[in-house]
Amino acid sequence: MRNFEFYNPTKIVFGAETIAKLADLVPAGAKVLILYGGASAKTSGTLDEVKAALGTRVVMEFAGIEPNPSYETMMQAVELVRCEKLDFLLAVGGGSVIDGTKFVAAAVGFDGEPWEIMQKRGRNVKSALPFGTVLTLPATGSEMNSGGVIMRKSTHEKFSFMNRLVFPQFSILDPTKTYTLPKTQIANGIADAFVHTIEQYLTFPVQALPQDRFAEGLLQSLIEIAPQAMTMEPDYDNRANLMWVATLALNGLIGSGVPQDWATHMIGHEITALFGIDHARTLALVLPSLLNVQREQKRAKLLQYAERVWHITDGSEEQRIDMAILRTREFFESLGIKTRLSEYQLGEESIVAILAQLEAHGMTALGEHQDVTLERTRVILQQAL
Repeated sequence: MRNFEFYNPTKIVFGAETIAKLADLVPAGAKVLILYGGASAKTSGTLDEVKAALGTRVVMEFAGIEPNPSYETMMQAVELVRCEKLDFLLAVGGGSVIDGTKFVAAAVGFDGEPWEIMQKRGRNVKSALPFGTVLTLPATGSEMNSGGVIMRKSTHEKFSFMNRLVFPQFSILDPTKTYTLPKTQIANGIADAFVHTIEQYLTFPVQALPQDRFAEGLLQSLIEIAPQAMTMEPDYDNRANLMWVATLALNGLIGSGVPQDWATHMIGHEITALFGIDHARTLALVLPSLLNVQREQKRAKLLQYAERVWHITDGSEEQRIDMAILRTREFFESLGIKTRLSEYQLGEESIVAILAQLEAHGMTALGEHQDVTLERTRVILQQAL
């Protein structure tokens, strides 16, 4: 196991009817900006619950944060905070709303052009407004980590950033808030959490036994949770487990002391930026092909993954790896998620555009060995057609 430091200051408040605890979690004298996405926060009654819990505090709202939060939209929120001198942010939504809120928290007091935060991946952030979250969509783990992803529409750029200053102070996780989510969002959440876990687990062995077993448990939990979750008949225990697994998949714990990949994410970000495909669905497009192309580098872990997660023990090593990759693809497809570029009407010309974006953004040596070059990415994408 490699040396590591693990730090996570976010307080988790988990369970039904926990939004009322905002009354104690948000400072009494705070001037609060509630940030959210579409109309569902209002129609579900969640926004009313949040405002009731905030009581007599000064409260303003900022709506319209996109599924892939844009720099242009979030800068409007930055200006609102500056003009109204607001001092506490509250994200109500899923990972996109929380990511956008993190950017606002970092950008309000930033000395310079805020897009530089994204260009420097958050390394230049020196201060941030305090904020909390009310999670309504389990997927990204943003409610318990210090990272976010923002897209700039005008340039088709999508970058991630990280900084310890943008850990949420607290996150409220009420599984009942997932009951009204559409099927596509549940599917995306499961796929996103699955690939988050894979990116930290399926690399090469470093004798990190707790991290491996923890990651395998999360993957098996998602496989077990998925059928019931996709029936869309709300079940508290099922949604509670989904919500907590998605949080644990990217709160830093399973990634401590182990090599990490993230090539699937970097390639997927460019597909979203260019073609507008949901983030989780781009991951399902890339991952099976990436595992096949990188099978030699990942051989030991692929065999471990095959045995421990999918219970594949018969056949040669190559057959077991083939079957594990096939089962991974079938899992995504069982969620109603397409795993071929051609199913999105994307062909060879799209590969040229994706590679050009990766090169422009310096993404020419990806993966745990930094050996996913542009040429290797070309092969990955061709296998994904």
